[in-house]
Amino acid sequence: MSSIHRRGFLGTAAIGAAALSLPAKSYSKVLGANDKIGVAFLGTGGRCMEAHIPIINIMIKEGKPVRVAGACDVWDGNKEVSKSGRGLNVAAEALGLDINDKARVTKNYQQLLDSKETDVVCICTPDHWHAKMSIDAMAAGKDVYCEKPMTRTVEEAHAVVDASKKYNRVMSVGVQSMANPIWRMAQDYIRKGNIGHVAQAQTSYYRNSNEGQWRYYKLTKDMNPKTIDWDQFLGYKYEVNGVPIGPKPEQQPFDRAVYGQWRCYWPFGGGMFTDLFVHQTTHMIAAMGVKYPARVTGSGGIYMEYDERDVPDVATVVADYDEGCQLIITATMINDYPIEEVIRGHLGTLKFTRNKEQAMGFEVIPQVFEKSGPALPKMKGKEEGQFIASPMVDAGPNRKYSYNTDTYALWDDFLECCKARKQETLSSPELGAAAFTTVNLGVQSYRQSQVMFWNKELRKPMEGNGNWASNWEKRSKARGKPNEIAGYQGDPKGSLLVPKDYQKLGGPWINGQDPTGA
Repeated sequence: MSSIHRRGFLGTAAIGAAALSLPAKSYSKVLGANDKIGVAFLGTGGRCMEAHIPIINIMIKEGKPVRVAGACDVWDGNKEVSKSGRGLNVAAEALGLDINDKARVTKNYQQLLDSKETDVVCICTPDHWHAKMSIDAMAAGKDVYCEKPMTRTVEEAHAVVDASKKYNRVMSVGVQSMANPIWRMAQDYIRKGNIGHVAQAQTSYYRNSNEGQWRYYKLTKDMNPKTIDWDQFLGYKYEVNGVPIGPKPEQQPFDRAVYGQWRCYWPFGGGMFTDLFVHQTTHMIAAMGVKYPARVTGSGGIYMEYDERDVPDVATVVADYDEGCQLIITATMINDYPIEEVIRGHLGTLKFTRNKEQAMGFEVIPQVFEKSGPALPKMKGKEEGQFIASPMVDAGPNRKYSYNTDTYALWDDFLECCKARKQETLSSPELGAAAFTTVNLGVQSYRQSQVMFWNKELRKPMEGNGNWASNWEKRSKARGKPNEIAGYQGDPKGSLLVPKDYQKLGGPWINGQDPTGA
């Protein structure tokens, strides 16, 4: 097996540097040595406490120009809920803030947006708050790192994209796998025509927990209306484009399970469709070279986890694209045996995996055509099973927890983009909106028992019709050419079907006449 040399790849692809850890000197070239970015944390649950706060603390220790601006959460908190604890006071302590400093430790997020100390917000709230906080932050002149999924609805996703352009703000969506250059390496490899016409991709996210998905988040007696601002959590007083972001108290009375395990309920998230599928969908569409789907179906059901949840424990999304390819995202929460993550082309397949040294990369598996058939272009210099490795290391010298290495790298890129006022982050809101639209159309299809279509001009979902199949059939009858992904540079032969000679004998007989002649 061989791999691309790190230096050679970075020199030719020019995409790895942003994904790797940036030293403090890198920042000083953009800002003065005394300038520091103030980060405020909005929502201090598990992901914030276990990843984002530790990462910012490490960056501060490393001498990078970042500082803590404040923390906000609707719950006072409890150290015993998880290994890192959760809630406002626990986060304040982890950040070195005085819990009595009401200017920087608050249940009112707007207070931190109004603060001159805040330059960047890290949004780790439940999904239904993502859009509102992101838009408010950008309107207040702040840049945004928002956990995935970017929003709870498709309409909100595009409102966030519009806000980032309107206010010229930098935003990164927290799909940490996008910090790894391997997906862009794959896209570059595909765009050059190495696997021919892209036909299909598949990915999955399998888990198995005897408590049930997300029920492993611990509930405690001190989660109650005295310590939790329930009205603020619900968000019914707030709107995005005139639509309330959450239900009223009479629709959703206080419930510890709903508060602590909100991912199980439709008003606050999209189950594994949007919480887990969006991880895989984001990096797969980036690798494939597509964005918005044309047609989406979602299926599945609650087949075992009957614990008052709304969201399914078995689900599959099938997304078809105008580029003439398909993406399958599938999972179950009651079995953890996965399927391979691959992208299939007419000439070869990319299989995303790790090598013997556990480096992330993709294996190139050429297609084998029957010997009696016509000659088709081969992948020159490529051997079956060749492994192409990512240049990204699994852990930095000062980081002893490899689980968060990719999140650290995504933060590095985001902060660098903030300094340079560069909006194209490694996980941009435009990519986030496309991935979220894909999986959310799967939610709508599942819940409405409808095939969903995406209207690019109106940026809205539409119910399905019979045109999808008939349009492809029409192209076939006309012997048309395949559509390709944007920027495709491959040999057209890699996208052509070469018929056998006997196919010349086909064709309709008109007035009893053989179309091939006597």
